[in-house]
Amino acid sequence: MKRLISAFLAALCAMCMLNATSAEAVTAEENAPFDVKAKSAVLMEAGTGRVLYAKNPNEALPPASVTKVMTLLLVMEAIDSGNLSLTDTVTVSEYAASMGGSQVFLEPFEEMSVEDMLKSVVVSSANDAAVALCEKVGGSEEAFVKMMNERAAELGMENTNFENVTGLDDDTVNHTISAYDIALVSRELITKHPLILNYSSIWMDTIRDGAFGLSNTNRLIRFYSGATGLKTGSTSKAGFCISATASRDGMDLIAVIMGSESRDIRNAAATQLLDWGFANYCVFTDEGGEGEEVRVTGGVGSSVGTVIDPVSVLLPKGSDKKIEKKFSYNSSCAAPVKEGDSLGTVTYELDGETVASAEIRACADIDKISFGGVLKRILQSYLLY
Repeated sequence: MKRLISAFLAALCAMCMLNATSAEAVTAEENAPFDVKAKSAVLMEAGTGRVLYAKNPNEALPPASVTKVMTLLLVMEAIDSGNLSLTDTVTVSEYAASMGGSQVFLEPFEEMSVEDMLKSVVVSSANDAAVALCEKVGGSEEAFVKMMNERAAELGMENTNFENVTGLDDDTVNHTISAYDIALVSRELITKHPLILNYSSIWMDTIRDGAFGLSNTNRLIRFYSGATGLKTGSTSKAGFCISATASRDGMDLIAVIMGSESRDIRNAAATQLLDWGFANYCVFTDEGGEGEEVRVTGGVGSSVGTVIDPVSVLLPKGSDKKIEKKFSYNSSCAAPVKEGDSLGTVTYELDGETVASAEIRACADIDKISFGGVLKRILQSYLLY
């Protein structure tokens, strides 16, 4: 068992070095006993960003409506930055109302709240609502698409090119994205803007004061335990795609499937990846917090408080219960001390192997004592004596 765990940890250490340009190094044969029925696929743990499974992860493919994960990210960033409110009113343009495919049949000049527009995009994949929202945020679809591509570059999405906000691809030339890039943007959305999960986890709802029903295009929301979202898509060019998110026992997984032959095959593939991830991995998390005092020499204060950084690490299922935590504080430190300075480390060990570490940091500034300060301290000591 120890040899098995050691081998597993060695594999995890190697996986730590994966980044956007090296994700193709992870193959299904290396890390899972099955092959997903799709052109490409990625399973990522959201908290750490670790890739657990990959099949052709960097191949740029048409994503259909999974495009809207980026659309939603920019909308949520506008909301969370205060530039947009859920209660704001969106007036529908003639262009937005002209969108085909999945829609909520918006009329030109119809008014609807941002929240109902958001719900329509997330739950029913409404193309008309997606365009109306992008025009509200960016002024035009063209300007918003520019924002999408700029944000993709910031996130390290190296195999992505957006041409519209919906994923409709009848007239596109090179509207493509890789499975790994979808996982990256999905992670950014659900970890930085968890409000989106309030909408992506809806099975059925209504808009227009109950007059129009919405039904989630993601059937996993109803039939997969722990499913939280996120976005489906399908066109004749893209096949059947999904970015499926799920949460169990404190671990959040993102399963991306691209180019499956049918909705059922796509959903089965996402289920297979999620089941495998939950069955074989767990996340050990330590929130950190207050540490011990560390002695300070030559400072206006004789000691400084410390705070321990939080840590999160992916481990073999069940091994999180066997983690041993070891503290190593500096015996002392010389002033000046700045808040955030490292004053030690905490190491986390599994069967004698270090699997993670966290910094112990000063939680305040301690200035160097002046000559006058030293003299005052001596006099005070003498007078007390």
